[in-house]
Amino acid sequence: MAPAAEKDLISHVQLSEPMKLPPGTSLHTFQTFIDRVIQCCGAENVSIISKCDKLVDGHYMNPCKGHDMHAIYDRDYFLASAVICPRDVPEVQMLMRLCNEFEVPAWPFSIGRNTGYGGAAPRVSGSVCLDLGRHMNRVLDVNVEGAFALVEPGVTFFDLHEYLEEHDLRKHVWLDVPDLGGGSIIGNAVERGVGYTPYGDHWMMHCGLEIVLPNGELVRTGMGALPDPTIPAAEGLRPDQQPGNRCWQLFNYGFGPYNDGIFTQSSLGIVVKMGIWLMPNPGGYQAYMITLPRDNDLAAAMDIIRPLRMQMVLQNVPTLRHILLDAAVHGPKSSYTAKSEPLDDADLDEIAKKLDLGRWNFYGAVYGPEPIRSVLLSVIKTSFLSIPGSRFFLPEDRHEPNSVLRTRANTLQGIPSVDELKWVDWLPNGAHLFFSPITKISGADAEAQYAITKKRCTEAGLDFIGTFVVGMREMHHIVCIVFDREDPKSRTKAHWLIRTLVDDCAKHGWGEYRTHLALMDQIANTYNFNDGAQMKLNEQIKNALDPKGILAPGKNGIWPKGYNKATWVI
Repeated sequence: MAPAAEKDLISHVQLSEPMKLPPGTSLHTFQTFIDRVIQCCGAENVSIISKCDKLVDGHYMNPCKGHDMHAIYDRDYFLASAVICPRDVPEVQMLMRLCNEFEVPAWPFSIGRNTGYGGAAPRVSGSVCLDLGRHMNRVLDVNVEGAFALVEPGVTFFDLHEYLEEHDLRKHVWLDVPDLGGGSIIGNAVERGVGYTPYGDHWMMHCGLEIVLPNGELVRTGMGALPDPTIPAAEGLRPDQQPGNRCWQLFNYGFGPYNDGIFTQSSLGIVVKMGIWLMPNPGGYQAYMITLPRDNDLAAAMDIIRPLRMQMVLQNVPTLRHILLDAAVHGPKSSYTAKSEPLDDADLDEIAKKLDLGRWNFYGAVYGPEPIRSVLLSVIKTSFLSIPGSRFFLPEDRHEPNSVLRTRANTLQGIPSVDELKWVDWLPNGAHLFFSPITKISGADAEAQYAITKKRCTEAGLDFIGTFVVGMREMHHIVCIVFDREDPKSRTKAHWLIRTLVDDCAKHGWGEYRTHLALMDQIANTYNFNDGAQMKLNEQIKNALDPKGILAPGKNGIWPKGYNKATWVI
C-alpha cells in the first residue's frame, strides 16, 4: 500500500471512537495503541466497532465478529472495541507485546463460530478481538503414514475435508467432524468439542501445539520442544517456520510436565498450530438409526448403551436424540402446531408419528470390513430391538426431505455439513444457548437429567430440545435452548432457564463442560471442592504467565489479579 493511502487509513481508524473502550483506557491511549497495531498488521486488518456502527448478527457461515449473535443480554453487553486480523505468528507475538505495553485486554478466536457459547464476543467488553482465522488458515501438513494433519487456526472442518478430497487422500484417512462443519479444528479442540466417529473426542486426538504466550513468547509442546537435527532447512528460519520434530504429531507427551491441557478453555496462550490425528480409512462403513417409541424408553436404552460402548461394540460416539431435535431439522414449530406454549406428550407423539420417528432416536455407525460390520450390527440390533416397538433403519430406508439419518450418515464418516443447523429455526429469529452437563452413562442418570431439564423448560415456557452424546464412560447431555433473539421476553426466559439449570444440576453433582460467556462465573463457582482449590491453582498459573491479565480475562471464570473479581463476576 502506498504511504499516503496508508496514512489516510490510519487517520480514518484513529478518528473512529469505539462503542466500548478497553477498561481503564482513554480514547487517546486507545488511538495510539491502534496506530501501533496498524504499523504491525496493516490498516486493512484493523476494524473499530465504532459508535456509528450497527451491530449486525450475521449468520453461521458469515458470523458477526466482536459481539454475540445469540445474545441473551443486549447486543453490546459483550462487545469488542476492535477486531484485529494478524497475518502470521510474528504478528500475533507483536500484538501480545503491544497489548501488554498498553494494558489492553485481548480476546482471540479462530473463526468466530462458537455458536451457542458466545460466538466471537469477549468476556470483558472493550477488549480487542484477535481474528486468527482470516489469514492464518493453512493446512500445513497431512501425513498419511502417521495419519495426522498439522493446521492453523483458520482451517475449518470443511477446509480439511476438501483438502483430503482435492489431494485424493480420503481413500487413506478421514477426519472427524462435529454437527456443523464450519468451525475451526483448533477452536473446537481447545474448547473440548466432540464429533461422532471413533475419533470423536477432538482434544484426545490432538497431538502437539505451537502457542504464543501472553508475553509474546513462542512455545512448542510435547515432542515439538525437541528440534529435529536432521532437517538442515531449519537454519536461518524464524522459530514458527522451522519444521517440527518428526514425532511432534505422533507422541503427545514429550518429556517433563505435560503442558497441553492448560491451554484448553484457558487464557494462558494462543494456539497458532495444532496437530490432529486422522482416522485411517476403516475399509467399510455403515450408518444406522434405531427409533424408540416411548418417552420412558430412555432409561432402558442407556443401560443397553453403556456396556456396548465400553466394550467398543459401539465403536463411534453415538447420540440419542429427542424427537423435537429431529423435528426441528424438518421444519419450524409453526409447521407442526399453532401453539406458542411448550408441546405436551400428545403433541410429541403426533409429531413422531408424522415423521415416522421415535420419541427418542439413536444414531450410530459401524466401521471395518463387511464381516466385522455384520457381527457388530447383529449384536447392536439384538440388544436394542429387545425394547418393545423399537425399529432399525439404514439410510436407504429413509426417503423424507431433510432426513437426519442421511445427514448423519455423512457426519459419522467425517463428511462435514451445516444441514442440522435448521433446528435453530424452531422459533422465529431463532437463536440458542447450549446447556451441557456431564454424567455417567446410566438409565437412572439420563432419566433424572431429562426430567429436571424438561420440567424447567416447561416452567420457562420453552420446548425441551436435546440429545445425549455418549463418550467412553460419560455422556454429554446437550440441551438446545432455542429462543427468539428479537424478543426480550424470550431472551429473559432462556437466560433464566440456563442459570436455573446450572444450579439444579450442581445439586446432583452434574457439572457443565463448556458454556456461554454469561454463565462462566456461575459454573466455575460450582467446581468448588476444598474451598475452591482448583480455581486458586488456576489463578496462580494465570498470574504467573500473564501478570498484567492481558489475555482473555474472565475466560471460564478465571480473573487476573488486576481485576476486582467481585465487580466483574456475573
